[in-house]
Amino acid sequence: MKAVVFNKNNELKFVEDYAKPVPQKGEALVRVLVAGICNTDYEITKGYMGYDGVLGHEVVGIVEDVNGEDKSLIGKRVVPEISYGCKDPNCSWCGQKLYRHCPERHTLGIWKKDGCMAEYFTMPTEVLFEVPENVSTNQAAFTEPLAAACEITEQLHIKPMDKVVILGDGKLGLITALTLNAMNYDVLLVGKHQNKLDIAKNQGVKIQLLQEFKIEKTYDVVIEATGTAGGFETAMMLTKPRGTLVLKSTVATGKELNLAPIVIDEITVLGSRCGQFPPALRLLASEKVDFTPMISGIYPAEKSIEAFERNKEKNTLKILIEFSK
Repeated sequence: MKAVVFNKNNELKFVEDYAKPVPQKGEALVRVLVAGICNTDYEITKGYMGYDGVLGHEVVGIVEDVNGEDKSLIGKRVVPEISYGCKDPNCSWCGQKLYRHCPERHTLGIWKKDGCMAEYFTMPTEVLFEVPENVSTNQAAFTEPLAAACEITEQLHIKPMDKVVILGDGKLGLITALTLNAMNYDVLLVGKHQNKLDIAKNQGVKIQLLQEFKIEKTYDVVIEATGTAGGFETAMMLTKPRGTLVLKSTVATGKELNLAPIVIDEITVLGSRCGQFPPALRLLASEKVDFTPMISGIYPAEKSIEAFERNKEKNTLKILIEFSK
């Protein structure tokens, strides 16, 4: 089958002879419609996680077969949560459906599990969720990052009168801003690119260019989505005493950071990554958010490498790869 593969020689390749996966007991075989390129995929091509295999974890597909008694998903459009756990009844993480923290987890296209940038992939049926009929396939391709944005409200109680600022107008910042705004929170998105900020503005989000933004400690919740050390430092300067700083991006840097403000201002720092899909799918079905303006290009599978090159460009937001109709 056709697949986008990153191999042990650090080569990113599009191949047409990759072995079609066979669903194990409790798994479904899913035919891929579209897969999205995430920055994590790009980081993997630079050596992140030491992964080799089929890339991709943002996907919409149609279930073609199920290795199990319950066949109800066959023929349905689905999206997969990206991790599944050990399924040990004594595992406290799996018991709470927090598969992403199970020590024995498998993560689609990232850790111990071939990804979805292929004609087919397999996943356990318990982490597959049907896409609502009124949600387009391209919109559904945003379910995974949308779920990550929804995760913030699972971890943190944002009060009705709290002031929330989001730093970063890339994919992560935009999706988080649109999500929290749809939930009726008082949100301000701050970034460097007017064209990207306008995507949020057109859906009712308050925006401001960074160069015009006044840095002051007046925000109850600050969400860092720049992925830079500078963004983290700015976030600390915006968080009011006893406020909460939410890290949505992974800041990896050798730069020295002055963390004294966290102690002095008694700031709570909250790490936040993946989320559960049902809340994200309900929000998509409500039609309160529209992510399609973020799609910078849709490429056929045969042009996957070209799609990865386009993804590197500064003004690119979301790139989709189409494997079937």
